[in-house]
Amino acid sequence: MSRARMLNVSVRGPADAPVVVLVHGFGCGQHMWRHLAPAFEVDHRVVLLDLPGSGEADPASYDTVRHGRLEGYRDDLAALLDELALGPVTLVGHSVSAMISVLVQVARPDLVERLVLVTPSARYLDDGEYVGGFAADDIDDLLGLMSRNHLGWQDPLATLVAGDPSSDTHGELEASFCRTRPDVAAEFAAVTFRGDNRADLPRVTAPTLVVQAAQDSVAPLTAGAFVRDSIPGAVLEVIDTRGHCPHLTAPAETAEVVRRFLVPAPR
Repeated sequence: MSRARMLNVSVRGPADAPVVVLVHGFGCGQHMWRHLAPAFEVDHRVVLLDLPGSGEADPASYDTVRHGRLEGYRDDLAALLDELALGPVTLVGHSVSAMISVLVQVARPDLVERLVLVTPSARYLDDGEYVGGFAADDIDDLLGLMSRNHLGWQDPLATLVAGDPSSDTHGELEASFCRTRPDVAAEFAAVTFRGDNRADLPRVTAPTLVVQAAQDSVAPLTAGAFVRDSIPGAVLEVIDTRGHCPHLTAPAETAEVVRRFLVPAPR
């Protein structure tokens, strides 16, 4: 089976247009891009996929050992781009996939000409003067809950990510989390929340846009600013919305700042 089929790849837009690859975050799938993707399909070739163990990806795509590190996802994404022969592309990564996209660009700069990092965090744990937004006990409690109660962690995490427990985004995220295989969810969460990719950021060589939500409990403004300051020449755009998913809560505004980065106004 091809890697594209295993990862449920769909490709839309003109065949000869610049390529944008949208990579979803933890516990989600390509459906989370449904409000953003159409804004680019007219003049870009838009590639959507489900990460191993997520969405509608083939269950055989996930390997506990391989995906015990973000580098496993990096290698899968790079191999997919090689298979599709669409590079160099613009990689748009949300949340943990922002760091996966960074790792792809650093390892294979020939595949990635630009990066768009949506609500990224290079480290979720606070560390001295670095403010990631979580204490070690917070992460331990979340991962412990996921291990003990396969049906009890989705609501509190969806509340944290959505930023509003009464919103449609909360319900959608909770349902998406519930569809994720419990063992995959626990392992991917540990890789996500205990990771530290701060040292990788200065190695990025592609033009980079950081998209940050004004109120985000998962990746606060400090995390986005750190990513911006650590990647040479990166720019930061703050969307006036609440939660960790501006492409769901403020899709028009998010599409506008991304388009401005991809298609600069003529001088």
